[in-house]
Amino acid sequence: MSASAHAHSPGPQDPLDPRPFIEGQQTDKSLNDNLLDHVWRGPGKGWWACFSIALALLSCLAVTLGYTLYKGIGAWGNNIPVAWAFDIINFVWWIGIGHAGTLISAILLLFQQKWRTSINRFAEAMTLFAVMCALIFPIFHTGRPWFAAYWLFPYPSIQGIWPQFKSPLVWDVFAVSTYFTISLLFWFLGLIPDLAALRDSSQSKKARFVYGLLAMGWRSSGRHWAEYKWAYLLLAGLSTPLVLSVHTIVSFDFATSINPGWHTTIFPPYFVAGAIFSGFAMVVTWLIPARQFLGLKHVVTMRHIENMAKVMLATGMMVSYGYIMEHFVAWYSGNRYEYDMFFKVRWQGPFAPVFWLMAFCNVVVPQIFWWKRFRTSLVVVWIASLLINVGMWCERFNIIVTSLHRDFLPGSWGTYSPTWVDIGLFTGTIGLFSTLFLLFLKFLPAVAVQEIKELRHEAEHEAHAAPAGASGGAH
Repeated sequence: MSASAHAHSPGPQDPLDPRPFIEGQQTDKSLNDNLLDHVWRGPGKGWWACFSIALALLSCLAVTLGYTLYKGIGAWGNNIPVAWAFDIINFVWWIGIGHAGTLISAILLLFQQKWRTSINRFAEAMTLFAVMCALIFPIFHTGRPWFAAYWLFPYPSIQGIWPQFKSPLVWDVFAVSTYFTISLLFWFLGLIPDLAALRDSSQSKKARFVYGLLAMGWRSSGRHWAEYKWAYLLLAGLSTPLVLSVHTIVSFDFATSINPGWHTTIFPPYFVAGAIFSGFAMVVTWLIPARQFLGLKHVVTMRHIENMAKVMLATGMMVSYGYIMEHFVAWYSGNRYEYDMFFKVRWQGPFAPVFWLMAFCNVVVPQIFWWKRFRTSLVVVWIASLLINVGMWCERFNIIVTSLHRDFLPGSWGTYSPTWVDIGLFTGTIGLFSTLFLLFLKFLPAVAVQEIKELRHEAEHEAHAAPAGASGGAH
């Protein structure tokens, strides 16, 4: 086999799935040029149109947060008995979306799944932006953050008042802040070799200075790579338990109560599966358009899209099992309050349309991924991912609002409807997420360039080794 043939090897292959991870004839130079091209070329009309819409939505966040600070959380639709509403719904939803990044980056890395390489940068960035959006809601739910938020931190108290460490709400502070810190370090560490590539290929003195500063003196030496690999695996190992712990602790906000519809031990695994489910759906929602407009079809192949559809199918089945077991336990336990909550209030109450929309999006829609024809259709996968995002938001609404508006005593029953401030805050966080993500796509490599090159070199090594192995077998 010639040297040029080795250089153009399409990528390592799985005997169970011979499709390559990298399509076409690629070299290190072509990969470097193609994957960094969107950073150097000027933003097109499509990017500016999306960015303008994102900024318009972001302005909603500025207006509604300012109004909330001026009027207090009485501007929201929260009431008694629905003291938690849009704020906690959106907090749990955004935290869940951030889980796909840690799963793709850390767990798939530890299990040496090569298909993560083309999509991990997307997912890691989404994790950070989703957690930023999530943290807005509990902070502002305190009413006046400058008076209340600092009580959550265990600083030496001269007033003799300490946080209630038995409360899952305090656990959330430590879990989410740790999750964000580790995810930020993991994302930035993975960026360093690519930042150095941007530094070296930059034609602008200003850009060379900025990317050189961020690259932290990376010279791609053997020692640099050895330290990099060690630190990357260490952070992957630290990140892996966070996938389970963070959303498990979020579920404890509900499961440790005695409220009908919340007091259930299945919440921790059910919340974790739902988080990965919604996280992968959001990654696909952004990945498919970016794949088209950034010219990434040769590294984000249909094999990647199909694998993500399979993960959504698997986690969707776990979520469906959680729904079934919730209803089974409510019936089998003989508890009148639980039975009424699951079979009457949720099925037939004023918020029943939200329940049935949740069931359709989260239970029915993922079943189309049993068929390869649908798993490999970009339009079908993209629409399904949108519906899954809607369904997972409805699930949080169903758990929080539907369970709170009717509790043990009919005399304390109430209803809930969001105000324009609630809707503006949620819309604004979507604008914040979109703005940050579009800026990420413009100024940083959307795909881990060095990891893609490493994958190509593995293919070259396999191409060299294959004839020798075949020859040895013949002997």
